[in-house]
Amino acid sequence: MTAMSLAEGQQIEVRIEKPASGGRMIARHLGQVVLVLGAIPGERVTIWIERAEKRLAYATTREVIDASPDRRDGVDDPLCGGALYSHIRYERQLALKSEVIRDAFARLGKHPIEDAIPVTGSPEEGYRMRARLHVHGTRVGFYRENTHQLCDAAPTKQLRPDTIAAVQGFAAAMQQEQPGAMTSIAVAENIAADERAAHVELAPGAGIEPERLERARASAGFRGVSAREHSTGRLVTAGAPDVGDPIDAVTAGRAAGGTIRRHAESFFQGNRFLLAPLVAAVADAVPDEGEVLDLYAGVGLFSVPLAAMGHLEVTAVEGDRASGADLRENARAHAPRVRPHISGVEDYLAARRGAPETVIVDPPRTGMSKDAMDRLARLRAPRIVYVSCDPPTLARDARRLLDSGYRLISLRAFDLFPNTPHVESVAIFSLA
Repeated sequence: MTAMSLAEGQQIEVRIEKPASGGRMIARHLGQVVLVLGAIPGERVTIWIERAEKRLAYATTREVIDASPDRRDGVDDPLCGGALYSHIRYERQLALKSEVIRDAFARLGKHPIEDAIPVTGSPEEGYRMRARLHVHGTRVGFYRENTHQLCDAAPTKQLRPDTIAAVQGFAAAMQQEQPGAMTSIAVAENIAADERAAHVELAPGAGIEPERLERARASAGFRGVSAREHSTGRLVTAGAPDVGDPIDAVTAGRAAGGTIRRHAESFFQGNRFLLAPLVAAVADAVPDEGEVLDLYAGVGLFSVPLAAMGHLEVTAVEGDRASGADLRENARAHAPRVRPHISGVEDYLAARRGAPETVIVDPPRTGMSKDAMDRLARLRAPRIVYVSCDPPTLARDARRLLDSGYRLISLRAFDLFPNTPHVESVAIFSLA
C-alpha cells in the first residue's frame, strides 16, 4: 500500500489515539497519520477526509460509532473561534491539554516527563475579558477556523452577554456614522467587568472624526474607543480607551496600591478568573532577592505586581508601541523599583551587561527567536521563568535551555481558554 492511501472526499472508520497540538486528534489508517476534528481519544468514528498529503491527512468526524464517556453536546458550530473542544467534558479537556504539553516535551524537547502536568481550570462561561471580533456591516462575530466566514460569538459563551450586546450596539452605531469604515474591533474589560473599552481597526483608506467616534462610543456605553488610520497612522480617540484593575485584584490580595491600566490596543492576558493565579505562580517562582528581568513585559502584568510585592529591582522590556506606553504609565507609581525599557528583546539583550537573578519571559506564540534565546542563555541568570501560550515552541525553547546547562525544575499549566485547544504553561528552569 502506498503512502497516498487516502484521498479527499473519502470516508473511513478509525480509532482515535491521542490529542495533537492545535485541536485535532490523531488516528492512523494503513500507517498514515490522520488529524481528526470533533473526536475524543478512545472513540471509534467515521471520518471524512478533507485533505490528503504524502504522510498526513486531515479529516472531520462524520459519525461516532463508539462514543467516549467524556462526550457531551458541544457548540452547534465548533469551528466558530473558541469551541473546538466544546464537545468534551471539561475535566477531560484539562487532561488532554496536560497530555499535549507532555507530548511536545517528549517529541520536540527530547525531554520526557513522567508525571501528568497539573492544569488549573477555569469557569467555562464569561471568562474572556479581551477579544477581537470581526465586523461586516452591522454583523459582528468571530471567524470560523481558517476562513473569513463570520460566525456568531454569543453561543461560544466566552464573552459576557452584556459585552456582546455592547459590541453589537457599537457596530450598529458606527455603521450609521460611517458605513463600511470598521473591519474589526478589539474589546477589553477589567476583571470586574465594570470598565469596557475598544480599539477599532479601520478599512484601508478609511478615516473617522472624533465627533463620530464619540457618538458611537456613547451609544454603546464604552468607557472609551480608539481607532488608528492606516494612511496617516493618526490615532483618534473618544473618551478614555483604557481599563484597569487594582493591584490587589491582580495579586489576589498579596499586594496593594496602584492599578494596572491598559489600552484596548495593548496585549493583555484574557481570562478574568485565572489572571491572579497566573500572576501568583510567576511571583512564587521568583526569589525574594536580586534583580528580576521581565522580557516581553507587555503592560507590566508581572513586573508591576512584583514591585508592589516588595521586589526592589525589576527591569521590564517591551517592544510594542501601545503596550510599552502602558508599561511606562503602570511603572511610574512604582519607580524606581520598576525600570521600563521600550525596546525589542534582541536589542536589549545585545546591550545588556551582567546577569539578573531571575529572568521572566512571556513571548508571543512563535516563542523566542534564536538570537534572543542565544543571548538569554549567555546571560547565565540562575533562574528563568518561561510563560508560554504554545506547547511546541515552549518545548523547542526548553531544549535550547537544557542544552545550555539549565534544568527544568517545575512545569504547570493554566486553562486560560476553556473549550479550545489553547493552554498557558509556566516552566521554571535553574542552572544545574
